[in-house]
Amino acid sequence: MLNASPSSFVLKRAFAKIVCEPGWKWQKREKPLENYDLFYVWSGEGTVVLNDRPTQVGKGSCFLFRPGDFTSATHNPQKPLVLTYIHFDVNVPVTELPASYRKLENALDFEYLLSRYVRLSLNKEIYGAEEEARLILKQLMIYLLREERQEQLIEPKATNQLAEVIQEVANYVLQHPGLPHRTKDLATRAGLSPRYFSIKFKEITGSSVQSYIIKCRIDRARHLLLHEGMNVTEVADALGYRDIFFFSRQFKQYTGKSPSEIR
Repeated sequence: MLNASPSSFVLKRAFAKIVCEPGWKWQKREKPLENYDLFYVWSGEGTVVLNDRPTQVGKGSCFLFRPGDFTSATHNPQKPLVLTYIHFDVNVPVTELPASYRKLENALDFEYLLSRYVRLSLNKEIYGAEEEARLILKQLMIYLLREERQEQLIEPKATNQLAEVIQEVANYVLQHPGLPHRTKDLATRAGLSPRYFSIKFKEITGSSVQSYIIKCRIDRARHLLLHEGMNVTEVADALGYRDIFFFSRQFKQYTGKSPSEIR
């Protein structure tokens, strides 16, 4: 909606900031929405269903429903929703629509604009109230679009940083194949939880953590057997294998040959 001027926003009478009653629910209508609806959750817990897709909502949950959408909602009576909704239209073709849903983490400015809009719309006697309300709607759309742009800039940077961290850990394992590497210890080195580290390690390297550790050990074992003149027992010991038979079995599993055949 960046191309839409403030004067093209059509204010609708349906708007409010409300505390939902314990038995509140938003029934799905037979007909879809006819206009836009900015729907923001200040607090509470609930579920919003947009076009048959449910989303768990809480503080900071923000929807921009569009004409043609089917919507419904329920909430936890023990933690009722406090929400603001603003219905409006735009009388020109629009481009760059904000996403249908997003979770706002730091919404202080956004919440101020919402509150200001409701106050102005409740008191039309304030000089220039409608004109300012249209400006605020435009600001709210810009805010949402700006959030999306900032995420698009931050995400690749974060992804690159994560890849560098994972690669550093992978190189550490490669350089020290004989150490008793554990996923938990490697995750700590990366500053990640073991589960998240395992997921991202496989995503970035193409191998699970354990498979990568074994591959590094077997590749090093092959080199030691072929080029360093070490026997099978010495190689197994150097790479942290306490059981030479287990080492031989794992080596053959990965290379197709036994250590003695390679040597």
